[in-house]
Parts: sequence; C-alpha cells; structure tokens
Amino acid sequence: MPSLAFAVLAPFFFVILFICKKSNNHKSNKNLPPGKMGLPWIGETMEFYKAQRKNLVFEKFLQPRIARHGKIFKTRLMGSPTVVVNGGEANRFFMTNEFKLVISSWPSSSVQLMGKDSIMEKQGEAHRFLRGVIATSLSGVGLVAILPKMCRSIQIHLDKCWHGQEKIYLYRVTKILTFTIVFECLLGIGVVGGVLGKFERVLEGVFALPFEFPGSKFSRAKRARKAIEKMLIDVVRMKREEMEGGLDVGEEEGMLLSRLVAGLIRGEISEKEVVDNVVLLVFAAHDTTSFAIAMTFRMLAHHPHCYSSLLQEHADIMRNKRPGENLTVEDTKNMKYTWQVAQESMRLFPPIFGSFRKAIADIEYEGFTIPKGWKVLWTAYGTHYSEEYFREPTTFDPKRFEEPVQPYSFIPFGGGPRLCAGNQLAKLNILLFVHYVVTRYNWSLLHPDEPITTDPLPLPSHGMPIKISPKL
Repeated sequence: MPSLAFAVLAPFFFVILFICKKSNNHKSNKNLPPGKMGLPWIGETMEFYKAQRKNLVFEKFLQPRIARHGKIFKTRLMGSPTVVVNGGEANRFFMTNEFKLVISSWPSSSVQLMGKDSIMEKQGEAHRFLRGVIATSLSGVGLVAILPKMCRSIQIHLDKCWHGQEKIYLYRVTKILTFTIVFECLLGIGVVGGVLGKFERVLEGVFALPFEFPGSKFSRAKRARKAIEKMLIDVVRMKREEMEGGLDVGEEEGMLLSRLVAGLIRGEISEKEVVDNVVLLVFAAHDTTSFAIAMTFRMLAHHPHCYSSLLQEHADIMRNKRPGENLTVEDTKNMKYTWQVAQESMRLFPPIFGSFRKAIADIEYEGFTIPKGWKVLWTAYGTHYSEEYFREPTTFDPKRFEEPVQPYSFIPFGGGPRLCAGNQLAKLNILLFVHYVVTRYNWSLLHPDEPITTDPLPLPSHGMPIKISPKL
C-alpha cells in the first residue's frame, strides 16, 4: 500500500517542486530579501500558526528572524511567498502606498465569510466612497449622537450582568456588551437570542482552510454566515420600506444602517454591499474592543499606582456630575490618563497583530525587490516592541503617551487609507466602560497571569474571571 500511495502522489509532488523551482529561477535575477522559504507551499506556516496560537508571534516567530536576517525578511506563509517588514518607515511606506503598490490581501476563507463587497475587499474609489459613508457615523457628530445611547447600554449591562454578582468573566460579558452597542446604538437593530453565537461561529472560520465538508470549521462558519445574511436582508428591506415611506429619522441621528440604506435607495450601493459591510463592522468593532478593554483592566490590576491615578481622574469627573447624569463628550476629553493606559495596553497587547498586503507591481524597497504577486506582512510588534520607538518597550508606562509618538510606530488600528474606520468608536467604548466600572465597583483579577491565546483573535484563555463588589 505505501508503494502504491507513493506511485500515485509522486507525480504531483514533483510537479509542485518543478513549479516552485521554476518560480525561484524566474526570481533569481532579483535581489530578494534574506530569509528561508521552507517547504513548497507550506513554507513556515506551521511555525507561524504555532506562535500565533500562544500569542507569541513576536517572541517565537518575528524576533528570531529579525535577529538572523534583519527587519525585512522573506518566508512562505499559507502557500504564498511573503516579505515581512518591520519598523515605522516600512509601515509608512506600505500603508500610504495602498492602491498604488499594494492592495489588501486576506485569505479566501476570510473574504468569503466577511463578504466580497465589504470595504475589506474594495479598492480605490469604491473603497473611499464606502469608507466615507461608514466614517460619518463613526466619528465626530455621529459619535456625539450615539454617546447617550452608549451610556445607557453600559449602565443596563452593569445592572443586568454585574449587579448582585461576586464573580464575573470580564472578557466574556464585555463581548456581549460591545456586540450590543454595535447592533443597537450604531446600527439601530435589536439583538435577538442566538445572534452573537452565530457571529462567533463565523469568526471561528475566518482563518480556517476554505474547504466545505461536514463538521469543518469553515463549513459551520458558512452556515452561520448564511443565517446572518438572511436576517440582515430582512432588516435592510424593512428599513428601506420605512425610509421610502418617510417614517425614518435615523440618518439624522447618526444611525449607520440608515446611512447605508439611504445610499441603497439613491442607487449608490447595492443591498449586498450594505449586508457585507454591516457584517464586517460587527466583527471589527466588538471582538477587538473587548480584548482591548480586558487588557486595560489586566494592566491596571498589575500596576496599582496607575490604577490610583486613573481612579482620581474619574473621581474628578464625577464631582461635576449630578446623580444619574450621563457623560458628555467633554467628560471623555478629560479622561486623558485613562486613554494613555488603554493605549499602552494596546501597545503591549495589540488586538490585531498585523495585516497582509499583495504587491501589484515589483516593489524596490531598502535595496531589495519584492516581486509582483508576493504578499507583504506588516506587524504591530515590529514597532510596539522595539527600543527604537519605545524606551524599555516591555515596561508598562502609560505616561509615554503624554507626548506624540513617532508616526506609524503605534499602529493598533493600522494606518493609511485602511486606518480602522471605527477607531474613535473603540476609544469611546473603552473610556465609557472604564468610567462606569471603576466608579461603581471594586474588582480584582482571579488569575493575574492568565495566559493569552489566539483563536483566531487574541483572548484571555479563561475568559478573565474577576472578583467584584459594589462601591459604597
């Protein structure tokens, strides 16, 4: 049997070797960055995944290769020859040359599950138009309009999930809250039972192999995606009927769904674009924000002196509020130290480790050639953990953000044309949540050194249990 299997598979194996050898010969006249490509197709994918699962991409994958090859090195990940770049100047170069030299390049499974018509996949003018519509509700006047709703959602969440409890799982309950805020405050869609579970099932498959067979992560994710799509199509069509009948005022109130449906009515975007961008926004806005909140509390627990300074900031804000009065935009502007703590937490624990791009032309950079069609991977760790940009980079020091940091060195939200459109929403979410928790509850971590794992985004492995008691 083994000899028969070899006889069947050997031709395919040699074809792969021939193709790879031909490809390498074709590129041999180019000055490629140093590095190891590893096995055909597989490359160093297994080493990368192993490090990622333990949230040790920097320590176990990047740092050893930077030490061996320098800030720019080549490898092969998930079947694609890839150049990994590190440093503020590299971040600036590749982020600002989006649509010119590189384009966004996500795995096939991610594209299928997030949607081919989301801004994740849009290029050039189509991307700029959709981003403009979305950004209108996620910054400035749009956020001012939904701030009171966010305050109410957080207070309802605390009354429902925290009141009367001695222990809660902070990361888990915060995911429920951030999901509710996106759905109800930003989109104006009521959350019904089971919806969050469907979105979590989709997330499980975004980096899985894109093969549909019974029981696979990707197959389960696809089924959940179809169920979500069906639900959202019904919501979009109902919203369209309301708006065409003159019943909707949501667009003026900053509701993103209303703005998207208004574009649909005017013929500027399609129904599928509306649905795909709602799906992407939900993922972009709630999982990463929940992790950022969890890591902010983790760092505060590890550094009591920082927590004392933060508590003082919120006590000062409370002194100027009447009982039951909501926070205002001006109040959030006075949470300067709180935001420094959150920024420093995201520097040490970036919610997104980096992002892939694809070269759409041969790129000459730092004396090397990145061939057309190759992937480019920039990582947050390449600057966040570098002495060149942050003194004593492994030390938690929120005050380092008192002064502006070097451009493109702090990149938890990316940069350039694909800077996360929801970064201001995330900031507001973090500040409001921290305020209401620290002014209402005493709390402590039950597992101070709880491991961080990745599946497929980083998360506390035990859901971050904390002991709580109401403040008198």
